[in-house]
Amino acid sequence: MNTKLPAQEQTIVLLNCDDFIYGIFSQANLGGRQLRRFSNPLLFFSEWEKSKFNLVAIVSQSEVLGTGGISLLETLVNKKNIAVPFFLVSQQLSESTIRMTLKAGVSDVFKLPIKKENLEIRLPLLIEKWDDLKHANTVSDFHKYKTPFIKRVFDIFFAGMALIFLSPLLLTICILLKLESRGPIFYYALRVGSGYRTFKFYKFRSMYVNADKRLKDLKHLNQYAPTSEEATTSNIEEEYLCDECKAAGTGCKFPIYSDTIQWCEKQYSENRKAKAGSAFFKLKDDPRITKVGKFIRNSSIDELPQLWNVIIGDMSIVGNRPLPLYEAEKLTTDKYAMRFMAPAGITGLWQVEKRGKGEMSEEERLMLDNKYAENHSFWYDIKLILRTIPALLQKESV
Repeated sequence: MNTKLPAQEQTIVLLNCDDFIYGIFSQANLGGRQLRRFSNPLLFFSEWEKSKFNLVAIVSQSEVLGTGGISLLETLVNKKNIAVPFFLVSQQLSESTIRMTLKAGVSDVFKLPIKKENLEIRLPLLIEKWDDLKHANTVSDFHKYKTPFIKRVFDIFFAGMALIFLSPLLLTICILLKLESRGPIFYYALRVGSGYRTFKFYKFRSMYVNADKRLKDLKHLNQYAPTSEEATTSNIEEEYLCDECKAAGTGCKFPIYSDTIQWCEKQYSENRKAKAGSAFFKLKDDPRITKVGKFIRNSSIDELPQLWNVIIGDMSIVGNRPLPLYEAEKLTTDKYAMRFMAPAGITGLWQVEKRGKGEMSEEERLMLDNKYAENHSFWYDIKLILRTIPALLQKESV
């Protein structure tokens, strides 16, 4: 980055920005600096590595824990060696979330709707003063948790042995999934683990590939289905977006991916809860779930691909369960942030502590997560693994 060059030769990159945001930046007086817009980081990386234009700032439209948020900044600094001011444009922000982003190294955050005047004052100032500020605003200290060597060795050994031992079962499940329905064998959802880092969380696919579209065909089975007049007021795309996605107006912010398809995870999660007992949507036997999918869900076999997450270092065998983005974004206060200072894991304290002992509140679960974060050690993990085995024999689902 060279801010001593004329402003006309300096470039501000916009990532994932919709037309409305791009329009505001285009109209703002940013000192004559050029704007370059990319629909995703991969296109930007490719173009920047080829042309090496004079990059002076990056603006990403994303939620803090989204793919274009803190995790993207970490990639820019640690993997791409791009150390320029990084700005976020977000829909959902609180004071604690803003503090977290600044601690993580984000230069500034703009909450929608953006005022052009704020851009004109804050963006050029931070770009011009960045050389003086960057040493005090880095991401190097944000991810405090480092996996101890003995824990990492155990994780790789345990997960590797489990994958080898279970390989006949895993191969059989792969074949059955392919035989029963078209579509990918695996899918992934973004999860938030240690230090609020996001990663791809793998599972076996348990639903038909057009599961979200089938909701429309199942509405007649819901006794609380909307009237025909209400149903005509929304289009098909909106029907499968959660309220937050609709409010943002930028499409799905909580996607679940496979090779060729995408679901809205938050809407999917809400539908599962509704199916379990809510009066708003209830299905006795959900036909969107395949027969093989029902079996692997009930037996928790759909979770086995997470052993690969352990091998590559995203998770440990024991830790706090990684959370969906929309849940993690709500847990940035001091009361709950401690849970993210521990490793993410397949099994943990709350799974064995409350299994089979009745209903567990969200508050209890979070307190157990904090307790684990305060007390975790290698030998404590071994004890939890030994307690997990009898817990798995319980009937209660967690």
